[in-house]
Amino acid sequence: MLAVTATTLFAVNANAAVPSAPPGMSLVFSDDFTGGAGTGLNRSNWLYDIGHGYPGGASNWGTGEVEYMTDSTSNVYQDGGGNLVIKPLRDSAGNWTSGRVETQRTDFAAPAGGKVRIEARIQQPNVSGAAAAGYWPAFWALGAAARPVGATNWPSIGEWDIMENINGRESVFAALHCGTNPGGPCNETTGIGSGERACSGCKTGFHTYAIEYDRSTSPEQLRWYLDGNNYFTLSSTAVDATTWNNATHHGMFVILNVAIGGGFPAAFGGGPTAATQPGVPMLVDYVAVWQGGGGGSTTPPPTTTPPTTTPPGGTRDAFSRIEAESFNSSAGVQVEACSEGGQDVGYIGNGDWLQFNNVNFGTGGVRDFVARVASGAGSGVSGLIEVRVDSRTSAPIGSFAFGSTGGWQNWQSIPGNVSNVTGTHTVFLTFASGQPADFANVNWIQFRR
Repeated sequence: MLAVTATTLFAVNANAAVPSAPPGMSLVFSDDFTGGAGTGLNRSNWLYDIGHGYPGGASNWGTGEVEYMTDSTSNVYQDGGGNLVIKPLRDSAGNWTSGRVETQRTDFAAPAGGKVRIEARIQQPNVSGAAAAGYWPAFWALGAAARPVGATNWPSIGEWDIMENINGRESVFAALHCGTNPGGPCNETTGIGSGERACSGCKTGFHTYAIEYDRSTSPEQLRWYLDGNNYFTLSSTAVDATTWNNATHHGMFVILNVAIGGGFPAAFGGGPTAATQPGVPMLVDYVAVWQGGGGGSTTPPPTTTPPTTTPPGGTRDAFSRIEAESFNSSAGVQVEACSEGGQDVGYIGNGDWLQFNNVNFGTGGVRDFVARVASGAGSGVSGLIEVRVDSRTSAPIGSFAFGSTGGWQNWQSIPGNVSNVTGTHTVFLTFASGQPADFANVNWIQFRR
């Protein structure tokens, strides 16, 4: 039975607008898929996964599923009526294709003392019985650190399964994946889950699925919702603190996909078989993310799209200020209002990074660099800011360590020595800490001759 506490009223029509923000929260991302019939997704918001796995990652997406993921509008498209369609297909040789899309952004996080809510309105594939064998639609989120390494660090970086359905059953599953695999504190590869929950009408109509990560409570909680009803809750006390923090205290990105086959469907009868019916889609009306509260840094919501991706003229002058929020790519961070004007990048912790393309150092060489930083981290929490060029895995050309500056908006300019660099390069700021807590905000950096 579902809990009776509801947080939102939900419409029953086939296409609904993104709901208003829950109390105390602000919308930081949404897509309600209003593109023309047969069109692909907005690639500034979404990226398409291609193939049978991430480059360098596990085969068959690490689950044993059999489909080849594509960016074809045969598999993934907007229907012209306000819905995203993800449709698995089978060719005459028996090969399956389908779609798996991820948000470009990887910074959906609950600030310390605050919340994040990730929600979608979905109609599960309307197929049942033998025709549904092997169907595995899902709406879920994965830790930001998975993206640069093909999820080879799974499950430690956290996976939040918001909606899973298999083999056309009248049900929904929810789970947290964390810790080590196999086994470990989170019972992998199963994870810590809700078990199968009844979901009447979820194949014939739209229903709303959500997860809310709440850091304002003690202990912290992950809460899962179906049509606004909280039906499953996990507290941080379910696992040790390190495992929980590694799975939650960072940015996440959102994934929508329809898999065919794999370990989960196999546990409930298997598939696909010759009787499995291709072409039955999962429909998604909207995806939305809200954030709010928090005392670990200032709390205005991050920008809903990445900041300027290409500076004027196509290059950046290394010896002029490079605003932190002008990054081209990132992991685990949020953009927020800055007390010195404009914006800064905050909520930075171990493993996070910023990428700045086309930084021109000229021919005269570099003496050092300065970073404008702030930290309200607690006693004993500190970290290292490292500067690298061309690759996040290359040796640092410079670094410095710092701890609390007395507040998340109490800014200091801290210099660091760097090796000589000439020419134009991609610059990475990488962040390392021995503690799971956030330790840094960055306003800008600047190199000096």
